[in-house]
Amino acid sequence: MTCLATCLMIKIDALPAFSDNYIWLLQDLEQRRCAVVDPGDAAPVLAWLNSHPDWILSDILITHHHPDHVGGIQPLKAATGARVLGPAQENIPGRDLALGESDEIEVLGQRFRVMDVPGHTLGHIAYYQADEHWLFCGDTLFAAGCGRLFEGSPAQMHDSLSRLAALPGQTLVYCTHEYTLSNLRFALAVEPDNPQIAERLKEVSAWRAEGQISLPSNLALERATNPFLRTDGDAVKAKIDEHDGPQKRAPSEVFARLRAWKDTF
Repeated sequence: MTCLATCLMIKIDALPAFSDNYIWLLQDLEQRRCAVVDPGDAAPVLAWLNSHPDWILSDILITHHHPDHVGGIQPLKAATGARVLGPAQENIPGRDLALGESDEIEVLGQRFRVMDVPGHTLGHIAYYQADEHWLFCGDTLFAAGCGRLFEGSPAQMHDSLSRLAALPGQTLVYCTHEYTLSNLRFALAVEPDNPQIAERLKEVSAWRAEGQISLPSNLALERATNPFLRTDGDAVKAKIDEHDGPQKRAPSEVFARLRAWKDTF
């Protein structure tokens, strides 16, 4: 587990799960209460709670219904009585509070705004804390990439990513998978002359070689190096023309071709 961010009273750590998932653990250092985001496996959270017996798990935040994000809900709720918050448009086990676009919630004294971000799944949501600039975005936006389209359309995902990209540049991106290296290799194939991508790939390669987590990212960095946020740029459009044949395409159509390319990269 690696410490990643601390505001005045909230510390955020990553609890590794499965082969490449992260369960985000938010800790109120004063009240000794905590919350988790997308606990696909209860075991890492229960292990942390067992090693911190004076702490209380108060909330479980869920972004979407996939098993690697919801699998730990029921054991955690049974063990702690924690409140379960999740998307209204999806079947979330044990959900106490159904959430959708523009809902506001309070967790550990922090106000979060809910954003509908369909694409990866149809009911996917994200949690945004504007004061501290935290974005918990599940499998919609990844560091240097984005989620596969299991349920939504390319147009939906492109719109969701555009809305997230419009948040302030200092926003910290807490996604839920360690996909950064493979995403950056694809990004460099799309934009081989982008020096920021090359530098980021070098930096993240060194981090991962040392066992260091590559997250959180931030939106300024994503806008500079994530091809899925750069579909209106000349370099990305030119590469799609080279890959799929020249054609006049809207940014959402460039995104669709880019995502299809990534699926087989």
